[in-house]
Amino acid sequence: MIEVSLKDGSKKEISSPMTVFEFAKCISEGLARNATCAEVDGKAVDLRYVIDKNCSVNILTFDTNEGKKAFWHTTSHMLAQAVKRLFPDVKLAIGPSIENGFYYDFETPTPFSQEDLKKIEDEMKKICKESFEIEKFVLPRDEAIKLMESRGENYKIELIGDIPEDSEISFYKQGDFEDLCAGPHLFSTKTIKAIKLLSATGAYWRGNENNKMLTRVYGISFPKASMLTEYLTMVEEAKKRDHNKIGRELGFFTTNENIGQGLPLLMPKGAKLMQILQRFVEDEEDKRGYVLTKTPTFAKSDLYKISGHWYHYKDSMFILGDEEKDSEVFALRPMTCPFQFMIYKATQKSYRDLPIRYGETAVLSRNEASGEMHGLIRVRQFTLSDGHIICTPEQLEDEFKNSLDLVKYIMECIGISEDVTYRFSKWDKNNKEKYIGEEELWEQTQSNMKQILDKLEVNYVEADGEAAFYGPKLDIQFKNVHGKEDTIITIQIDFSLAERFDMIYIDSDGKKKHPMVIHRSSIGCYERTIAMLIEKYAGSLPVWLSPTQVRILPISEKFNGYAEEVTNALKNEGIRAECDYRYEKIGYKIREGQLEKIPYLLIVGEKEENNREVSVRDRKDGDKGSISIEAFITQIKEEILLKK
Repeated sequence: MIEVSLKDGSKKEISSPMTVFEFAKCISEGLARNATCAEVDGKAVDLRYVIDKNCSVNILTFDTNEGKKAFWHTTSHMLAQAVKRLFPDVKLAIGPSIENGFYYDFETPTPFSQEDLKKIEDEMKKICKESFEIEKFVLPRDEAIKLMESRGENYKIELIGDIPEDSEISFYKQGDFEDLCAGPHLFSTKTIKAIKLLSATGAYWRGNENNKMLTRVYGISFPKASMLTEYLTMVEEAKKRDHNKIGRELGFFTTNENIGQGLPLLMPKGAKLMQILQRFVEDEEDKRGYVLTKTPTFAKSDLYKISGHWYHYKDSMFILGDEEKDSEVFALRPMTCPFQFMIYKATQKSYRDLPIRYGETAVLSRNEASGEMHGLIRVRQFTLSDGHIICTPEQLEDEFKNSLDLVKYIMECIGISEDVTYRFSKWDKNNKEKYIGEEELWEQTQSNMKQILDKLEVNYVEADGEAAFYGPKLDIQFKNVHGKEDTIITIQIDFSLAERFDMIYIDSDGKKKHPMVIHRSSIGCYERTIAMLIEKYAGSLPVWLSPTQVRILPISEKFNGYAEEVTNALKNEGIRAECDYRYEKIGYKIREGQLEKIPYLLIVGEKEENNREVSVRDRKDGDKGSISIEAFITQIKEEILLKK
């Protein structure tokens, strides 16, 4: 008998080997019908995988992440099959599933047009109806290369060369189409009921701008037509909230091709919002014992060589000068830690001086790939609420807890605490050249960090290979309106850089010791945070964050004097107010104020002036009637104080 452990902890015995699909039918016909793949002993496999020994099995459907991956990966092969039918000379590159759908990269003589995409989509629907069974087969390396050579698929040959010698080289076949792939895949193309190709863009082979530009086709698919309809509706709603669209329309930022990609210009509204956030963060850090630093935006390569950035991060840095020609080479800073470490080293420290909490609002530069640029979310120059806590090992847990407490408080204030997830980013022990430090220190630090996170009851997922090169970290993740996940805030434990920089303190026993370092941000990259706030609130920012909190609208020029008096009264109370003195109809002024999503419009005319009142128009509730200036000031100040 073969014993199979199920996800719910129960066990099931089978008398002879059978496929995962057959096993799923033993549990439930409905489960088998909806299954897309499975996990056997934690590894994703096809439904055609044979269970022949004791193991754990988890049957996956489209409702799970891994289930979606198999579904979308199969659809990417159907996309490649359709393209080869219509454009036989096109060469195939890669076609993975992604977070929301799939893509496939092709080498094409000319990019695909919208008309081409429609033809390809129609051909994919034909492939669905042809109900091809999907079969897996394995070839020896030399035969796999010969097969791809006979098809002229040079990208596939290159990929085969990257497969480790001891790994199997597998292909998947559907009808007359075969593709190099590790899987898993669905049983049949008929499972896919709804397909939509979304766009075609350029993408460099392997993301390297020195390689050939390919055509990347993005798509999405579902097991039900109704699910596609829901998804497309969601996409249209997302477009309305996309910060790249409404952020420009509302005048928060702009870009200019003469300045360059990833270098946005914050317009007055965007600059004001950044100022509001920056003052809030710096004041809160001050309350919590942080001391300010101000450090240069670039430095000699010598500094980055000590830290290890020169060897582990150089490709992401902007280098000023030529190492072969210049006696001194500089680089724009990608982070502030080496600079703040030098401030620490400027004077001798004892254990009584620790912890020291350095904070800085820092302009940083990172050479992101051109294809990665996106509005304010991914840029080449950005502003970070950067900070480093230098402490004794005994203080590490409390300082980590305090760092997380600060982050949570700020997220609650700006309204995103319920929208984030936590990721424990660890090193990849199979790729040690990416990191500095010994394996024993990595494992010990990660174990300590895990204990801290568990003690603080942080609900996190673990991710191998996502650590910084000098230590593990807690990443706080946020999804934009299109479902793309980015890190907005991070807290890192560093066990190595203090030693590399020879940072010391005199301990209570009189001996010199290296401190521990926590690298942390309290609100993350301001530009990225602004993008997330614009999307979360669809431009209607909370009153306390709104660049303009109140706009005063005189009904006619006769009341400009009273409007100015109201404006000044508000400004004197620290309220961000402005007056629209233009010679326009009041209805036009109101519509403009509403389109600009200003929280409060105050309309003043003869009645309001005589009664020393203002007529209040609320962004959410519309006309609220007339109240005294003093009453309105009291109301809005309370709203600002409560950060509404």
